[in-house]
This record gives sequence, structure tokens and C-alpha cells, in this order.
Amino acid sequence: MISAIILAAGESRRMGKENKLFLPLGGEALLAKLVKSVCDSNVSQVLVVLGHEAEQVKLQLDNFPLSFVYNPYFSEGMTTSIKSGIKEISQKCDGFLICLADMPFIGTTEIDKLINAYTQNRIKEKRLIIVPVFRGQRGNPVLFSRDFQNDILKHKTFSGCKGVIMNNSESVMEIEMNNDNILLDVDTLEDYQRAKETFLNE
Repeated sequence: MISAIILAAGESRRMGKENKLFLPLGGEALLAKLVKSVCDSNVSQVLVVLGHEAEQVKLQLDNFPLSFVYNPYFSEGMTTSIKSGIKEISQKCDGFLICLADMPFIGTTEIDKLINAYTQNRIKEKRLIIVPVFRGQRGNPVLFSRDFQNDILKHKTFSGCKGVIMNNSESVMEIEMNNDNILLDVDTLEDYQRAKETFLNE
């Protein structure tokens, strides 16, 4: 069983006054693109971590089969949201997929490719981290076996799990992806304009 943890608690500071997760993209909110891909994938549980504008995020995702987790410490950094999500994963969960909500290009195909790689290699690997790669560059989402739950809960930095991945390089399996969707997030207005043009041309 794989649980997905979608991080949607941030304040979108680089975007300006608007919450980037609510910006329209291809006929729906930017946030909904990633959430739909996750919900349509082979994950068994979907948790969305809330923080900034939590109630508005809930409204945007009203029709999806998922659960919400509120992180009261969201302003202290991404790691606090990851920890909030990990604490709420199902007891039956064997692995958890950490997803960034501002990556609208990630499709169900990419997610299922990571899950399939995890399933095939989990039997022989006690501790496993599946990392997507495109042309040598690592991206997101990243899939951890449950064995790393405590490692992440003890992690002290506030910018995510890169330190945990670096400290456990022997457990990392890189999976080559067919496109750069795993590298594309929306942080700035320029990113958003490029994303709009891409979805408009599809």
C-alpha cells in the first residue's frame, strides 16, 4: 500500500499576493492538476497537507477522494508539512510518495512508473527510496519506504527531504523518466505563463 502526501500548505511568496495553487490552468485550478493525477494513480491513500488559506484549498478539492491534514507550523518550512503528513499515513502503508502541489505537469503515468519500480524492487531492498530522474537531473515526487518515517520525523532542516536522500544514498534507486514533467514546478509568474501556454497548446 502506497500513501501519497501532497504538500499544499505554502504561502506562494515568490508568486506575489495570489495563491498560485488557485490560479486557473487548463480550465481548473492549478492545484487540481496534480491532485487529479495522484487520485487516478495506483496509490491507496491520498493526504493533502494544509496550512496557508486552508479552507480555500479544501473548497478547491471538495470532489476528490482524499483526506486533509492541517499543519499549524507551515510557515516554518516544507519539512514541517512533510512531517505532518507522515504522522497521518495509514498503518497499512508500506511506502509514501511525497508530492509538491505546484507541479501541474506530473501525470498519472509518471506516478505509476515510480510505484511500479518500487513494487518490483521492494522485496529485495529493506530500505528503498525511488527518485525520478530526467537526463541526470533529479526531480519529484519521491517515494520512500516506510522505514524512513522516523528518519524524516527527526530531520532538522526546513527545506524538504534532500538531506535524508543524501544521507541514504545506498538506498536510492533512480528511475529514468520519459519527459521533464518531474522537474517543472510553478513558483513565479513567468513559470505560470509558460504553464498556461503549454496547457493551451495541448
